[in-house]
Amino acid sequence: MDKQGLIDALRDAEAVKFGEFELSHGGTSNYYVDKYLFETDPHCLELIAAAFAERVGDTKLAGVALGAVPLVAAASVESGNPYVIVRKQKKEYGTANLVEGELAEGEEVVVLEDIATTGQSAVDAAEALRDAGAVVDRVIVVVDRQEGAAENLADHDLELDSLLTADDLLADAPEDADV
Repeated sequence: MDKQGLIDALRDAEAVKFGEFELSHGGTSNYYVDKYLFETDPHCLELIAAAFAERVGDTKLAGVALGAVPLVAAASVESGNPYVIVRKQKKEYGTANLVEGELAEGEEVVVLEDIATTGQSAVDAAEALRDAGAVVDRVIVVVDRQEGAAENLADHDLELDSLLTADDLLADAPEDADV
């Protein structure tokens, strides 16, 4: 994987922003990685899919709805591996599944995710997959914000692998960015 190429692509898509931002877990940060900008940019998506495909082997893929669905779909096409989608909660109609797609008992699955801060959504997805009979021990993210996700995942017997870290993205941030 060309790490600098991915960093440049995220910046070109204006997915890395500086300022004061509230994060989904309630904390604040002086930078923000806008997953919707990189997930809707064809060049970024192509680079991310190729990087994920390099790391997944022949393992079934899983993406957390909604944010990781474009990533897991693109990685599935790139790798040729099938995937499932993990909902954050069961829907109240239809099949009421938490895991959508074909999943066999004992099947090995790797969770793909966009950004890890605390890693809790990946933990929740892994637990849902495990409850459905899958074997899950690895999560691969586009960006690890390096704010405790690796430790939280490790507490749940999950290994965190990231394409990029916050350190990578912020290494040569503009001087006025205050990071």
